Amino acid sequence: MHFSHYRDKDQVEVDLVIEDGRKVWGVEVKKSASIQPKDGVGLARLASLSGNDWQGGILLYTGNNCLPINQVPNTYAVPMDALWEE
Repeated sequence: MHFSHYRDKDQVEVDLVIEDGRKVWGVEVKKSASIQPKDGVGLARLASLSGNDWQGGILLYTGNNCLPINQVPNTYAVPMDALWEE
């Protein structure tokens, strides 16, 4: 398993990229309580570059609901608090 980050020449970035063999996941962290379409741009770019190797992603934010990130396959906005729920 390999951990890195992604940033391209346009400064589009993903905070954490997880690779296991050819499989790729992305994790983005936002301090906002709401999600805007622009928040998924980095994950969308990474998914596009990864092609069939893209497994999915998580956009962690300070809101309350799990929401699909529609422009990115298998990717969801998830409240940070969910990391510590039992």
